[in-house]
Amino acid sequence: MPLTVLDRRSLLKALSLAPAFAVTVPRRARAEAEAAGLITPDVCLLQPEVTEGPYYIDPGLVRQDIAEGRPGLPVVLRFQVVMADCKPVEGARVDVWHCDAAGDYSGVQGDAGTFLRGTQPTDADGVAEFRSIFPGWYPGRVTHVHYKVFLDERTVLTGQMFFDDRLANAIHADHPAYEGRGAQDTALAADGIARQAGAGAVARLDLDAPDGEAIAALVVGVDRDRASGSLLERLFGRG
Repeated sequence: MPLTVLDRRSLLKALSLAPAFAVTVPRRARAEAEAAGLITPDVCLLQPEVTEGPYYIDPGLVRQDIAEGRPGLPVVLRFQVVMADCKPVEGARVDVWHCDAAGDYSGVQGDAGTFLRGTQPTDADGVAEFRSIFPGWYPGRVTHVHYKVFLDERTVLTGQMFFDDRLANAIHADHPAYEGRGAQDTALAADGIARQAGAGAVARLDLDAPDGEAIAALVVGVDRDRASGSLLERLFGRG
């Protein structure tokens, strides 16, 4: 079900409220971000490394459409990878994975599914894009999308994309795919991982896209010196 048939009054009311992790972006900073070709006015905020969680699987699925028909609000997830100087990174690998409307992940607990998982390379603007659904939630965590950015075989940044509480709750309340679950039981301010990630990890959510999809955009500023080494190095202490 597209956004256009949701209860617009609820969404507009949510939009009118101040975000829980609001960041005041001066007009000059917004202009600088636009001039730098950024998809959000984050002005190259460096994303901190956060926990991967227990559900990462690398099925090698290079694909843009990851929904696999799962019910939920259609959403385009856009990640723009840049360095600290705002220069976009072309050819970086971006992996994403998240739960479905019911709060379940594919490929875990004996499930061989691959829904809501995929990999895309960044384009010349540093952007990787996925067609998905707005994630649901599960007890103890705020609504989120996991991602990994691989600059090369050795340099990896693991992060999570978050959403404004009021917008997430409005979507969950108004779309039938999330019906019956109610509002998420954990707010941004109460989620330890969201607090660690900070305001720069909250996506800009566009609910007025002309084709009826929502668009969630996040600039991922990568510091090569702070990103993790390879998985083998982290497991065995090499390098």
